[in-house]
Amino acid sequence: MNTPTANRGLVLAICCVSIVLVVMDISIVNVALPSIRRDLHASLAGQQWTVDAYTLVLAGFLVLAGSTADRFGRKRVFTLGLAVFGAGSLLCGLAPGIGWLIAARALQAVGGTMLNPVAMAIVATTYPAPAERARAIGVFGAMSGLALVLGPILGGVLVDGFGWRAVFWVNVPIAVAAIVATTLAVPESRAPRARRFDPVGQVLVVVVLGCVVSAIIASRDLGWSSPVVLGLLAAAALGVAGILVHEPRRADPLLELRLFRSVPFSAAIVMAVFALCGFGAFLFVTTQYLQDVRGLSALDAGLCLLPVGALVLVLSPVTGRLVGTRGPRLPLVVAGIALALGGAASAWLGPATPLAVVLAVALLFGLFLGTVNPPITNTAMAGMPASMAGVAASLASTGRQTGTTLGVAIAGAVPGVGWVVAGLGAGLVVLALVSTGTGAVARAGIISGKNLPGEMSNAASGRSTRG
Repeated sequence: MNTPTANRGLVLAICCVSIVLVVMDISIVNVALPSIRRDLHASLAGQQWTVDAYTLVLAGFLVLAGSTADRFGRKRVFTLGLAVFGAGSLLCGLAPGIGWLIAARALQAVGGTMLNPVAMAIVATTYPAPAERARAIGVFGAMSGLALVLGPILGGVLVDGFGWRAVFWVNVPIAVAAIVATTLAVPESRAPRARRFDPVGQVLVVVVLGCVVSAIIASRDLGWSSPVVLGLLAAAALGVAGILVHEPRRADPLLELRLFRSVPFSAAIVMAVFALCGFGAFLFVTTQYLQDVRGLSALDAGLCLLPVGALVLVLSPVTGRLVGTRGPRLPLVVAGIALALGGAASAWLGPATPLAVVLAVALLFGLFLGTVNPPITNTAMAGMPASMAGVAASLASTGRQTGTTLGVAIAGAVPGVGWVVAGLGAGLVVLALVSTGTGAVARAGIISGKNLPGEMSNAASGRSTRG
């Protein structure tokens, strides 16, 4: 796709709007959960599924959406995603009960799957030069991280002023405007070689993710030794085995397992899971802690997360430039340390904890979120062939959504969530050091070139961005 330089900024802005819509709806609903619980008489599991029905569908179908866009056209799929997302948002606002709300959230997420990875692929193809791409990804990552944190703030304003249904209705006019702008400004693009669909692999991925999340949520009431929980975990294990057997036999698998031999690429996916699992757990627990334990209004609870948003806004573009010139190691290590410290500190929060301490903990999570997204995305994209931009973006996004889904499930099922988050931060530091070593980066280029001959590997481009 040869996009005129003058139009690139507009295309990037449209993609940023779409990612703000999709990502904000992960976090904006958190601050509305106490109102939803009271109005719809929702249980804790119902509240968890209000969040996880959305993130689970995103995680389960992002790869399919990315490969579909590569085949049928990214602009076409992107526009359809905006329409479905807007319709799902409208139905969420009309939901008469918690079951209807969960179902509408799943429909909303179907549209989201056509936006998140496809927008990243559009950005990647709009900015083909590695340095420019790194900077654009930095802006895109800033919007993604900022949306996560501004969600509770905007949600607080809407819930206090208009009720919880407004947090969904606000998406509708934005989606309509984005459809018009996309039609006028975004050029069509496809992958050079279309990948065939893998329905068996898609079913297996959904089974694995759905069973794991269901088991974690059910464990709170049934216990880990329950036959239901054990059955779900067994089904997930069988799904993983099925993926390992089925995917390598396909010419165009849903999951390119051979690419996971690349240490930077596979580490980027795991780091995405760790990072967003930690933040998802923090956000779910903290928004309810601020309202149910401290008695704050929805707006005041959202404002307590303002330090996170401020740091994300400042740090993400800087991090994108740093990744483009110096590589991902330093920002990833900083992010891991901040997540570990934030998780440990949040474990000590109580009803009488001074508000200044709560805000200081939020600053740690802001430092983490502002430095984690651009290097993860850049590392994941650098480990994939150039002709698979949609799949690359999908896998990175799948890691994030899987992490968020697991984080919310864990937050309601595991005591001492703060220490779990601290452990995830420590794991992020270790993975950052291992995956950014000279040997790991060099081997990534060898593996990518060996497995997919004839295609230009982004691994080499990724090395060129490290200076």
